[in-house]
Amino acid sequence: MKPHLALWAYLRRALRSLIFASRIMRLEGEIGRALQDLARRELRPEDEIAADLLTNAIARHQAAETNLRRWHVLTPREQEVSALTCLNLTNVEIAKCLMISPETVKTHVRNVLAKFNLRSKSELRQVLGDWDFSAWAEANVTGKEREASRQGELTP
Repeated sequence: MKPHLALWAYLRRALRSLIFASRIMRLEGEIGRALQDLARRELRPEDEIAADLLTNAIARHQAAETNLRRWHVLTPREQEVSALTCLNLTNVEIAKCLMISPETVKTHVRNVLAKFNLRSKSELRQVLGDWDFSAWAEANVTGKEREASRQGELTP
């Protein structure tokens, strides 16, 4: 069976299981009330909404796993450049931060985009938008660069 067909078969089984479970034990508590409230607002059956939510959750989980696998393929320097790119630093600012040339930054960005199968830095920011790089920046950007950032020389 092809991978995308296997996924749909899996989703159909999951949907049937969810419908069966919701019929056997009506969801109670906060989740059940939220599902009922959403069904009323959207004028749709609860099981249909639950199925949509489950499908969306599975798709997001698979995308997150794919992004994490791609992240681990990056070199440490590419990870640094990616993190700083996602913090909205320009190539010149990244170059100053990492003490490399802007052309080297550009090369790393090009390699990262190729590995993530993307076309622009804005797409990279969108794909990794849920990731929090602020703690990474605190741990990896030297004191000199942090001071420069605080004084406005670098704009995160």
